Amino acid sequence: MKFIKWLLALVVTLILLVTVYLTVFFDPNDFKPEIVDAVKKQTGRELVIADDLSWTFFPVIGINLGGVSLSNPEGFTPKAMLEVNKAVAEVALMPLFSQQIEIAELSLDGATINLVTRKNGTSSFDGLSGDNSKKAATPAAETSSNAKLNDINIGGISITNTQINMIDEAKKQTQVFTLKSFTLGEFALEQFAPIAFEFSATMPDMTVSSEGKGELKLSRDFTQLVVNGLKIDTVVEGESIPNKKLETSISLATQIALDKQQLSVDIAQLNAASITAAGKVGVNYATKIPQINADFQVGDIDLDTLLPKTETAAATEQAPAASTPAVEPDLSALKQLDVKLKLAVKSIKVANLSTQNWLMDVGIKNGVLDLTKLNADLYQGKLLVSAQVDARQAVASYQFDKKVTGVQIRPLLKDAADVDLLAGTANFDVKGKGKSLIPEQLKKNLLANGHFDINDGALYGVNIPQMIRSAQAKLKGDLSPETKEERKTDFSSLTGSFSLDNGVATNPDLSMSSPLLRLAGKGTANLLTEALDYRLTTSLVNSLKGQGGSDKDALAGIDIPLAITGTFQKPEYALDTKALLNNQLKEETDKAKEKLKDSLLKKLGGF
Repeated sequence: MKFIKWLLALVVTLILLVTVYLTVFFDPNDFKPEIVDAVKKQTGRELVIADDLSWTFFPVIGINLGGVSLSNPEGFTPKAMLEVNKAVAEVALMPLFSQQIEIAELSLDGATINLVTRKNGTSSFDGLSGDNSKKAATPAAETSSNAKLNDINIGGISITNTQINMIDEAKKQTQVFTLKSFTLGEFALEQFAPIAFEFSATMPDMTVSSEGKGELKLSRDFTQLVVNGLKIDTVVEGESIPNKKLETSISLATQIALDKQQLSVDIAQLNAASITAAGKVGVNYATKIPQINADFQVGDIDLDTLLPKTETAAATEQAPAASTPAVEPDLSALKQLDVKLKLAVKSIKVANLSTQNWLMDVGIKNGVLDLTKLNADLYQGKLLVSAQVDARQAVASYQFDKKVTGVQIRPLLKDAADVDLLAGTANFDVKGKGKSLIPEQLKKNLLANGHFDINDGALYGVNIPQMIRSAQAKLKGDLSPETKEERKTDFSSLTGSFSLDNGVATNPDLSMSSPLLRLAGKGTANLLTEALDYRLTTSLVNSLKGQGGSDKDALAGIDIPLAITGTFQKPEYALDTKALLNNQLKEETDKAKEKLKDSLLKKLGGF
């Protein structure tokens, strides 16, 4: 027992002697000139330690720093690259003897970092590494890898009022990132510790403010880091932001396998504007290009509320005549991605077009984006799409296969293009390919082939039976006003195939059938100018009775040319009245022939 007492007394005496020695004979400020000279030789920078260095001793050993600054390279503005108001580091002394680290306090306050990039490309980082940095790093790394710690305990970490100024002289832009506070509560291995932060950023086109809190845990072997209950609220404001302000909130949990370099994130809830989502993300960052796998479930998305408002006609007219030439979008970033994404969306509304129940599988690898599957409900029908975008060249190429089945075409056209032209149940399929993603070039370069059929529908804007009846009446001299009837032609089926080249869709076999009419022909639709040019032939297969005609119509079985011109928005229909006139003359000639035949038969006694 006496031995233990003597041993404790000896340890305390040694600590006191060391403390007295360090306090009386060892002043850390004596080394300030040597530290400044070493930094100058290594980096060429000026290090200033304005405040006196001070020790703290038993039960903790630590040092207090203040008034520290490190200069930028000569000629840079601001002159200081780093300024620190106050830094404190304190470590418990006794646990060090048993290979345990107990940090009583780590705090940093009032740090300012000025990172400048000049017009000639030089930056604040130039020269910091020094010539011997690589050589010095090797033994240090080896030493740290051989060292083993039994435990780490941290009383707390606090970082406050830290600001990073990123200055680009060529662009004349300054971006300011401010970490108002970061705190880590009492921390020990294998135990959760609270964390919290408050952050803001000011950039040329937007401002960001964010705050969050949660808890983290580090495994004893330093291979697993877990973050639970992390909730982050962010506000982004700027002219380029939808509605000039976007508020987001996310709640998540993260696990990082530090030894395997793998990360998994479980997002319990994500709110951005009016959009809600949840999902999982996995990242393997051990490979040259990190591999990302994501699976998200998203609620209703109304892109119309997020997209910029369209300009008024007056503003458009006042816009300058000369416009900046369109350039290909830069998709080179796709080469640095290895992503697989599964996405389920309850509904999407864009440009007043509504779709529901999206299921999508997307892959991005080696500069190629593969949309292997996209299924959605579309106006009581189904949409099925597969597509690929190849961005390995400067001008991207693409190909796609699209099928639409059972879609109600009239509300679709009205919502998508404000066109009231067709009604019915539509089936549509098209395959295509092309180059360039500039909108105008996309239309010109697209090569596609497809087929469509529309059942139990109507052609709006024209009443073909009424047009025939009216033209026939006028040829007979009836100039009475036309009866007002709905401008609609019902049909049982409308079918055709088409090809698309140089922005023009060619339809060689348009065919429309109804109990009353037959219509067939060919034509073109110009996607660039929206011009229509169709030459069709219509014929009656039954009486116009019920459409204002007689029981047995003289025009039954007669082909009558019909032209469709104008635009998608305002189609124009015109009958060839010359054909009606020829038919009228033929009808009168046939009647005269019958009368002559009857007269001759009577004279010949019925023979």
